[in-house]
Amino acid sequence: MGADDDVEAAGADGGFRSPIGRKYRPVLANDRAVLEMSSIDPGSSSSSSSVIPDPPPNLRKINVGSSSSASSDAKEGKSSHPPQPNGPQQDSKLELFGFDSLVNILGLKSMTGEQVAAPSSPRDGEDITIPAGLPKPPALRLGTMMGVFIPCLQSILGIIYYIRFSWIVGMGGIGGTLLLVALCGTCTFLTAISLSAIATNGAMKGGGPYYLIGRALGPEVGVSIGLCFFLGNAVAGALYVLGAVETFLKAVPAAGIFRETITQVNGTTIAQPIESPSSHDLQIYGIVVTIVLCFIVFGGVKMINRVAPAFLIPVLFSLICIYLGILLAREDHPAEGITGLSLETLKDNWGSEYQKTNDAGIPEPDGSVSWNFNALVGLFFPAVTGIMAGSNRSSSLKDTQRSIPLGTLAATLVTTFMYLVSVIMFGALATREKLLTDRLLTATVAWPFPSLIKIGIILSTMGAALQSLTGAPRLLAAIANDDILPILKYFKVADGSEPHVATLFTAFLCSGCVVIGNLDLITPTVTMFFLLCYAGVNLSCFLLDLLDAPSWRPRWKFHHWSLSLVGALLCIVIMFLISWSFTVVSLALASLIYKYVSLKGKAGDWGDGFKSAYFQLALRSLRSLGASQVHPKNWYPIPLVFCRPWGRLPENVPCHPKLADFANCMKKKGRGMSIFVSILDGDYHECAEDAKAACKQLSTYIDYKNCEGVAEIVVAPNMSEGFRGIVQTMGLGNLKPNIVVMRYPEIWRRENLTEIPATFVGIINDCIVANKAVVIMKGLDEWPNEYQKQYGTIDLYWIVRDGGLMLLLSQLLLTKESFESCKIQVFCIAEEDADAEGLKADVKKFLYDLRMQAEVFVITMKWDASVDPGSPQDESLDAFTSAKRRIGDYLTQMKASAEREGTPLMADGKTVVVNEAQVEKFLYTTLKLNSIILRYSRMAAVVFVSLPPPPLSHPAYFYMEYMDLLLENIPRILLVRGYRRDVVTLFT
Repeated sequence: MGADDDVEAAGADGGFRSPIGRKYRPVLANDRAVLEMSSIDPGSSSSSSSVIPDPPPNLRKINVGSSSSASSDAKEGKSSHPPQPNGPQQDSKLELFGFDSLVNILGLKSMTGEQVAAPSSPRDGEDITIPAGLPKPPALRLGTMMGVFIPCLQSILGIIYYIRFSWIVGMGGIGGTLLLVALCGTCTFLTAISLSAIATNGAMKGGGPYYLIGRALGPEVGVSIGLCFFLGNAVAGALYVLGAVETFLKAVPAAGIFRETITQVNGTTIAQPIESPSSHDLQIYGIVVTIVLCFIVFGGVKMINRVAPAFLIPVLFSLICIYLGILLAREDHPAEGITGLSLETLKDNWGSEYQKTNDAGIPEPDGSVSWNFNALVGLFFPAVTGIMAGSNRSSSLKDTQRSIPLGTLAATLVTTFMYLVSVIMFGALATREKLLTDRLLTATVAWPFPSLIKIGIILSTMGAALQSLTGAPRLLAAIANDDILPILKYFKVADGSEPHVATLFTAFLCSGCVVIGNLDLITPTVTMFFLLCYAGVNLSCFLLDLLDAPSWRPRWKFHHWSLSLVGALLCIVIMFLISWSFTVVSLALASLIYKYVSLKGKAGDWGDGFKSAYFQLALRSLRSLGASQVHPKNWYPIPLVFCRPWGRLPENVPCHPKLADFANCMKKKGRGMSIFVSILDGDYHECAEDAKAACKQLSTYIDYKNCEGVAEIVVAPNMSEGFRGIVQTMGLGNLKPNIVVMRYPEIWRRENLTEIPATFVGIINDCIVANKAVVIMKGLDEWPNEYQKQYGTIDLYWIVRDGGLMLLLSQLLLTKESFESCKIQVFCIAEEDADAEGLKADVKKFLYDLRMQAEVFVITMKWDASVDPGSPQDESLDAFTSAKRRIGDYLTQMKASAEREGTPLMADGKTVVVNEAQVEKFLYTTLKLNSIILRYSRMAAVVFVSLPPPPLSHPAYFYMEYMDLLLENIPRILLVRGYRRDVVTLFT
């Protein structure tokens, strides 16, 4: 269509109608879409106020699909610019990029990962609306300090530091404890570096580590580790609540409702009673505290931000009191066993002194608990967990790419440094016996308010519990919002909303663990879940950094794949150091969730690292294969399945179901790939959208039929040209399809489709020229599915050398359940004067060397144009007579047409040379072969026969007659032609 035609296509409404019938409205300078995304001065258009009035303050929609004012202006010629087919001159630049680009620029949703439908150009009768007006008020967003640093600090600083850290120094010694802190701190520091790299590689939604792991390692791994991490946070909340309640009841014994149980500890110089609160008190107070924290979480981010300092500030004051007490211990009337900071004490406590203790941790020669470095790792590591507390709240952060790295690394370094300093101070402060017997040494040495330590313990544990009850529901809601597991649909939340249902569920889990009371068996598993999550983060960064995909551009530059690998290995080592049995249990649980997600979950393509790894592995494998000939030992059938030719199917069935079943029969144990292709007749520009829809439909059907393959739709003027393009270009290197599979056109004569013979013969010739093997199926409707068991024989009529393709296909059939009860028979067709016995022996030896079990028959026959009256079946003779008559009539018409036009014999658009004697010989040959097949293989489950190539000088109509006569009365037969390459080999 030329420019003049374009002008004429512009309607009265100012729209532009494309050659394929779609109407486009020109983009005007006064359109709100243009004014909002470009630097055009709104006042430059004199008619802007008349076309689009000022919007009210509330939200409304602007219709940009049509504009009556613009149309009238176009009619009346009010525009100062001459009329253009695409609108005013200043808008032609925008129109050049198309209307879709304007929608994308305004929305930008596709770049932030939101699932929105791809914008399409408006069609006839369609409008596009763009929201305008005041935007929705944004939810409260947190900065680095309140959003990441303080939550991480509250989660890391817990009860272990206050009541067990000095004991760990006494048991493991200063040197061993420094090594312990360095080991655990290095693990969390490397994890924080990996977390920083992934979190700065793009926009991050809610879900924290789950979001990062899922997008890097795939939905199955992400959901399995994410759910384990959620359980770990929920149960950790119960641990923190019980720690706070137990400390409170010890500080205020009168608050106990039930009578306390007192255990007297003997065998030490400093014998003191250990008071244990009643388990019922722990349960009652624990549930009350959980409910109070749950209400705080229900208050949302604002409430949490207001309460968090109230939990943190007393903790910081308690730490100051501890350090002041350590520095002033000698002057401030020290208790028995406290020497103050002393170099002599430092030397005495440098080495380890592992010994047995009772359940309370007090040394006893006959104690039930044995300690070593591995056990101390399991006891101390929960003191460094909590680095994910900030990333768990990623949906509430202003700038995740800045806040998560700075806040997480700062909290990790501050707490690790504090632990290392505390190791030296505690080791130089008191004797080993005091370190091992005084569980509240921090309160003993605190100055000037020892009681503040107990308040610090209570508030630190409650702050950690608050962070767990805040992060866990958001993590569960993020998993539910991804819609991978339908069972989690009840925990979905809208963007910016609080996960109330997930919070209730988390509080229920936490309360249940509090009621159980004894969490000694669950605590190591919780630690394993944290370590499993850390390992997942490190592996994610390792994979992404190693693959280095073009999309991997993190803002955090201080990372390397080797550091992530070391971090992941360190997490695994620590897991086994703590407890190999709990490691196995946690890995088994994650594996069960992974399997459940694989079976029940919805497919999700997040562009994860494994997809990138598969892609690079495929490219590397393709390059290593090269384009050279594949060795027969490594040969796999790669069928090109021609889906819809010569058979009527329902519109919603893009491929004959039995054709898909046969494609599966060509694979051994499912290994291999099929390419399903179909051709749409028409112009590519007009049919591109239809081709995409057809390809999606065909791909869905392939998945439904459990075929390992891909779908391709090609648009071409006709089937012949389309197939010729497919056979030349489909595939890459040695992964090009090597077998063309299609249905025999049985309908060509029944429905008088005169164009089929030329197309069918052209496809066969194209395959021969392109060096592709061919398998043509007749009786496709009778082909068995995977549940229909077949008995009898698979008969092979091996007439010409085909590289062993026919033999290999028959062996592949035997690997399927439907054909596994069949036996193979090989019929060799030989000349009458050939050495039949010698040929039979050679074929048997050949099959034996190929490790193929088959019975061999040699049939001799004459190939001349003579008929043994007793040999052919009566129905074959009738078909022979009819075919001979039709060929004669067709030849007469060809001759008459040639004489009338004064040209040589023409058929299928080319000159042909017809040797009538040769035509008759071909007819007799196919008649004899058909008679032999009917005699020996009438009851066979399936018959294979060599496909004769189309004679070069014969019309396609003649070849179809030969083929019809060959296949007459045979219900299920495969025509096979090899391709000048061996697909089997005798050698190992």
